[in-house]
Amino acid sequence: MKIPRDIHGADLVRALRALGYERVRQDGSHIRLTTQFNGVHHLTVPAHKPLKTGTLVKGVLKPLAEHHGLTVEELLARLGF
Repeated sequence: MKIPRDIHGADLVRALRALGYERVRQDGSHIRLTTQFNGVHHLTVPAHKPLKTGTLVKGVLKPLAEHHGLTVEELLARLGF
């Protein structure tokens, strides 16, 4: 699996709208998103340019994929990355 290295936090937030996530609030450089799809799920995305690979995978993609019952590869494809 090849993880994109140039994903910005704001780009990821826009892409997550496809999965039903909506921006709830922003505290400093962290954006809080929530969805009601497949049950309530909250996600915090750093608004950094670009996101560090470890933060992207462990902090965002893996919990997101687990909630939606997808692999990380399937999730990246669905988000268009």
